Amino acid sequence: MIDRRQFVRVTLATAGLATAGIAAVPAHAHGPTPQKIAETIRIAAPPDAVWKLVGDFGAIAVWHPGVSACRVSNGNVPGSERDIELEKGELRESLDEYDAKAMLIAWRLAKENVEIFPVSFYSASLQIRPAEGGSEVEWTARFYRGDTGNFPSETLDDQAAIAAMTNFYRTGLDGLKAAAEGKK
Repeated sequence: MIDRRQFVRVTLATAGLATAGIAAVPAHAHGPTPQKIAETIRIAAPPDAVWKLVGDFGAIAVWHPGVSACRVSNGNVPGSERDIELEKGELRESLDEYDAKAMLIAWRLAKENVEIFPVSFYSASLQIRPAEGGSEVEWTARFYRGDTGNFPSETLDDQAAIAAMTNFYRTGLDGLKAAAEGKK
């Protein structure tokens, strides 16, 4: 028969080994974490003039050099969808918020296409504010990488998603600036 002191020693030793075993097991990934970007640009044009370009949910092809065409289902009404054609294919987005007074438009990815754009989901907003000499435009997004599994390929990981979103937004803002300032 074991006395109480031996029982405590065996129990503590077993607990210590179990704890050490747990600590030695590598942590496993738990899927993707949301990423966020915010890009801004100053434009030498009044906010109303810039809003005339971005305030139409279907006009992205007019000012974004990476968008060759855009079709919209229901104009500027929340719930409206737009199909935007990029060089390698098409994405579908859905309008979530439209506030002309605040010069704010917000949308989300409605149908992914990771073959052409390495994200599985995003929500985005674009807002225009008055700034010295014209306007400031801020384009923000929260998004997830194209492969939401624990071990994505390099073409569908967080870095690929961040690079694609940043490039698309910078190119778009530069195109918007050129269009609003009459240089396009």
